[in-house]
Amino acid sequence: MIDINHRRVHTNGIWMHIAEKGQGPLVLLIHGFPELWSCWKYQINHLAEHGYHVVAPDMRGYGDSDSPQDPESYTIFHLVGDLIGLLDELGEEQAFVVGHDWGAQIAWNLCLFRPDRVKALVNLGVAYMPRSPELKPTEIFFKLYGEGLYISQFQEPGVAEKSFSKYDSLTVLKKLLLVNAPDIIAAPAGVEIIDFLHTPSSLPEWVNLEDLQSWAEKFNATGFTGALNYYRAMDKNWELTAPWQGAKICVPTKFIIGDKHMGFKSFGTENYIKGDEFKTLVPDLEVVVIRDAQHYIQLEKAEQITEEILSHFRKKSIICATH
Repeated sequence: MIDINHRRVHTNGIWMHIAEKGQGPLVLLIHGFPELWSCWKYQINHLAEHGYHVVAPDMRGYGDSDSPQDPESYTIFHLVGDLIGLLDELGEEQAFVVGHDWGAQIAWNLCLFRPDRVKALVNLGVAYMPRSPELKPTEIFFKLYGEGLYISQFQEPGVAEKSFSKYDSLTVLKKLLLVNAPDIIAAPAGVEIIDFLHTPSSLPEWVNLEDLQSWAEKFNATGFTGALNYYRAMDKNWELTAPWQGAKICVPTKFIIGDKHMGFKSFGTENYIKGDEFKTLVPDLEVVVIRDAQHYIQLEKAEQITEEILSHFRKKSIICATH
């Protein structure tokens, strides 16, 4: 098997580390929290074998990419801008795009701001939600789930970092695998979320300990501030995206989620993705619900997810070729 290549490219004022493999149409794989490029290792190898040029960056704030400390440097304009600059650096007008978790949120906005740069989209775990015209995201989450919700606890700079520092990075990552976690990730009053989360005594079979240890080494070097800053920019993103209130995602999209994903029942995700509103906001949409799959679905169901990605991109390539 040909090795995955690594390099750093300059984009949007930062240096971004990318892993890449293969030749052909570009596929961009966007990771989430608290992941690195290697969460896509299975997809990189198999998509490359099927004739794609696959690129998986360490996103801003992660791994071997630059990690600004200021939360203001993590707005959705910065994150989408990083990817547009990456496409330009790669000399590509368009890409097929896959996102997971925060990567899915970034991918939705990439399609919203620059649909001309995306051939087709596969998003995992995080649906495109309508923007509230009145309430900021943190206000909504606090109103619904209180101050114990992980998103609420991540808001104040330095607080989550201090609670994380009670553990080594490998233990933090094991906790954040969310094995046997409740449907809503919220701690009781007065309890830090990282203390509340269970540390699994053994890892599920879909977790590669060597990869997890590699992630831990990267977080030892960078800390978790860059990753947490994505949450701290949520309200600023709400302000910045006001001009897109009610806007639709017109890129051909497949949305995939596991029926054991956190909040699938409690957040109302199941009803939303099966209802009319989601399909109104994303008109060219296919929804796939995978049984017995949790949050890290591209790891847990790696082969099935890769087949879903390939089938969507092949179909869209055929449609594009006939027009």
